[in-house]
Amino acid sequence: MRQAEVTRNTLETQITVRINLDGTGQSKLHTGIGFFDHMLDQIARHGLIDLDIDCQGDLHIDGHHTVEDVGIALGQAFAQAVGDKKGIRRYGHAYVPLDEALSRVVVDFSGRPGLHMDCKFTAGAIGQLDTQLVFEFFQGFVNHALVTLHIDNLKGHNAHHQCETIFKAFGRTLRAALELDPRSAGVIPSTKGSL
Repeated sequence: MRQAEVTRNTLETQITVRINLDGTGQSKLHTGIGFFDHMLDQIARHGLIDLDIDCQGDLHIDGHHTVEDVGIALGQAFAQAVGDKKGIRRYGHAYVPLDEALSRVVVDFSGRPGLHMDCKFTAGAIGQLDTQLVFEFFQGFVNHALVTLHIDNLKGHNAHHQCETIFKAFGRTLRAALELDPRSAGVIPSTKGSL
């Protein structure tokens, strides 16, 4: 069972994350930032990952700690759930459009953290989500899931559309990379023999 539960408690946030990589895309999301919950739901639905996240954060300050720490806890949960990576496809990519916006996301479950993100959001905030925090979410995820992640918003004028295409593409990308390949069942997809 490719499932995990992670609890992260600091003076800034108290977070519980539960995931099932072989789910049906169900989600229960409570971060206190409505648009962020909407984006996390895109990961679940388009990745076919069951995702349960509860976060009590210091939103009276701002959303930074909440968004970054959810990324960290989610990355830790993915690292646990994916285990030794035997039989996974390892790489995934997706292009997702939404009206005028188009984003490309590519991932490698390499065991090496690296984030390369190019998105010039056309607004500083979407609802109560500061668009600068999108990078912080993915940086936290990458550092703890130990993946290489490339995110490019190729087109877009509406910040909501830009962000949504990124998160939808991220979900589809995870689904592709974590799918079990029957042709390499039980095999770690690396010439090194480990990831």
